[in-house]
Amino acid sequence: MFDIAPQELLLCAIVALVVIGPKDLPRAMRVLGHWVAKVRGAARHFRSGFDAMVREAELEEMQRKWAEENARIMREHPPVPPVASPVLPDATDAPGAGDAAPDAAPEMTPLPPPMDDKPAGGGEAR
Repeated sequence: MFDIAPQELLLCAIVALVVIGPKDLPRAMRVLGHWVAKVRGAARHFRSGFDAMVREAELEEMQRKWAEENARIMREHPPVPPVASPVLPDATDAPGAGDAAPDAAPEMTPLPPPMDDKPAGGGEAR
């Protein structure tokens, strides 16, 4: 991010050691760490707020495009009114309809009884 080489960092550490002194250097580094953390937190907060605004703007743009596309589709393909069910002729009008009673069910033939799994000889196979 800042493009600081290791040699430059070492030079800054030596200068800080000479200027601040070995006794107060840990406290100064702690204070510096707190300030860096606060700056990073503020940057993260700013970035997340900016990202939220961008997402909201993109969402509004997508909703606008969706509404335009929906309107275009509705213009090209207007809704079709529901069709009434077709009128079927009575069963009595059909040819041969008077031959059978309307409530008569078709005849069913009974099924044969199930077969046993035993062999035809009646005994056990050896």
